[in-house]
Amino acid sequence: MAMSPVAESATLRYYDVAPGYRVNVRSGPGTNYTIVRQLPEGAKVPIWCQTPGTTVTGPYGTSNIWDNIDNGEYISDTYVHTGSDGYIRPRCSL
Repeated sequence: MAMSPVAESATLRYYDVAPGYRVNVRSGPGTNYTIVRQLPEGAKVPIWCQTPGTTVTGPYGTSNIWDNIDNGEYISDTYVHTGSDGYIRPRCSL
């Protein structure tokens, strides 16, 4: 039996983006990828999967982990409060 969209969204966790930052969302896991949009201050994002990419220093440290927040949309994990310095979601299959 398939889960309804309501049930699926209820199990998906959203994470806070660092306060005071408007974070660039990129088309791939790195600063060399195109900026597709910018998150507003106070945004919350889902993390579908994570993948290594460009190393970035942000408010939550230095890391090469990038979070996939939507289809073809990535942000550096250093701007997301996950409570961990490592991977918290499965690796993305690019």
